[in-house]
Amino acid sequence: MVAEERGFAATSRTVVAYAAELFATVERAVVGEHNVRTAHGNAYAATLADRDRAQARADMDALVAALAARPRPRNNRRPATVAN
Repeated sequence: MVAEERGFAATSRTVVAYAAELFATVERAVVGEHNVRTAHGNAYAATLADRDRAQARADMDALVAALAARPRPRNNRRPATVAN
């Protein structure tokens, strides 16, 4: 049974390796050699996305702080009674 498991595992690894190579080849053909995503490019894109989220969070914090600092209107006056 051990030999069968090894054979199945080896076959699975082989299929996955060929599928990955096929995908990489198709990607290069479709998007071009210079536009293929790399680990470096993915990391840089993630860094830029993190910076954008941090900037959006800081902008929202500043907006909330500005709204909290504004004086609130007082609405505790009683309406004037109309004389008949």
